[in-house]
Amino acid sequence: MAYVPQRPPVAPHHLLNFIDGRWTPAESGQTRTNINPADVHDHLGEFAESGGEDADRAVTAASAALPGWRALGPIRRAAYLTEIGRQLAERSEEFAAAITREQGKLLSEARGEVARARAVLDFTAGQARLLGGVTAPAEEDRTFAYTFRRPIGVVGLVSPWNFPLAIPVWKVAPALLSGCTAVLKPSPLTPLTSALLVDAARRADLPEGVLNLVQGDAAAGEALVAHPDVAGISFTGSLAVGTAIHTGGAPRLLRTQLELGGKNAVIVLDDADLDRAADAVVLGAFGQAGQRCSATSRAVVDHRVRDAFLDRLVDRVAAMRVGPGDDPASQICPVVDTARMEAALHAVAGARRDGGKVLCGGERADDPGLPEGCYVRPTVIRDVPWDSELAQEEVFGPVLAVVDADGFDDAMRIANSVRYGMSGTVFTASQARAFEAVDRFEAGMLHVNRPGVGAYAHLPHVGAKASQYGPPECSPQVWDFYTQWHSACISY
Repeated sequence: MAYVPQRPPVAPHHLLNFIDGRWTPAESGQTRTNINPADVHDHLGEFAESGGEDADRAVTAASAALPGWRALGPIRRAAYLTEIGRQLAERSEEFAAAITREQGKLLSEARGEVARARAVLDFTAGQARLLGGVTAPAEEDRTFAYTFRRPIGVVGLVSPWNFPLAIPVWKVAPALLSGCTAVLKPSPLTPLTSALLVDAARRADLPEGVLNLVQGDAAAGEALVAHPDVAGISFTGSLAVGTAIHTGGAPRLLRTQLELGGKNAVIVLDDADLDRAADAVVLGAFGQAGQRCSATSRAVVDHRVRDAFLDRLVDRVAAMRVGPGDDPASQICPVVDTARMEAALHAVAGARRDGGKVLCGGERADDPGLPEGCYVRPTVIRDVPWDSELAQEEVFGPVLAVVDADGFDDAMRIANSVRYGMSGTVFTASQARAFEAVDRFEAGMLHVNRPGVGAYAHLPHVGAKASQYGPPECSPQVWDFYTQWHSACISY
């Protein structure tokens, strides 16, 4: 059966900001076109392009809503999260279709993202009865001593385009449960999914002003960082922008939570199950076209098994079919826009200059019948020097660097040679080397004999080194960002 795209119209109100319970255009009247990366001739609509005035209105609404929202307490606030989760369940196909159309990922990957978002909501709502303090011994008679948490106030939530539902959810859910009110500023590349999420919160009867949506690019985000009534910024994105947020807010002691880049390694040792390792690398490197902070971007392979591993890997990768995310025949999706496509091809060209040999891919895909889109063939490059640009810097595309290693110690040295530390993986039959690798990896999320991407909704999504600053998301530790501790001593 021929591929026929499904493109229902976008509701007009989803093109707008959502401030103080109302859908509203940007104050400037400016808009930005949302383009389908699988077909650049498919425009989803003209979404609000916001600036400082819009951010200020949203913060004002959130500030006004804060006292009443905080007074509800976490158990009653959790009921709203449960209802938002029910909305996602009922409209899961609508959310998945929107994710695929504006971000590009395979529909199966988008459905997995919706399921992940629902799991995060379930996990966070379940934390409501645990969000307390402790009682402590008092040094005086007839005195009660204890600790408790309070929300920090209004928070700005700045989310990326690669997980346009799951990441906003794992910011919004703990922010609201903690008693904070929020302004969500999603990526301008994926505005529709966030609009649908906020609409689900509206349908859940969330009080006005508790969750606000400001669409747009840097101007809106910079205004949130600079606003004196914003107590914290939770950001997921590039190291450069995260550093700018942190330094920009430092003079007023802005609280920041930053989840940044990755340059993740899978180590394949000489005793590894090579078929299992090849399958995992295909999933980790080319799932979602490599556009994940935990994506496998380096395979560090013991030279004794490199050729046998590459025979397996290249056969799998070269056979992958590139195509639109909503085509059931597609196995790898487009990248999110032309800038990301050009960056991936630039990385391939640089690797060639550094002596790398392209084994498959390395070019734009423009097969007959393929819509005009942002397609890059999945690429495997061998003979990549461990200290070259491709082996050190994030690509965020379907490009895998294969780096030779001389045994376990050399593989660990190479894996830890980058400034990032998001994810680390090892394939080995040795239990001792597996545990030693987990101990020595300078990364936050660790895997043995399995794909090196992500984790469960109840395990911390956390990096090390330049990949992370502040408490991890998707974890009980997240409350140390959204709340502050207090102590009390009451004599009677």
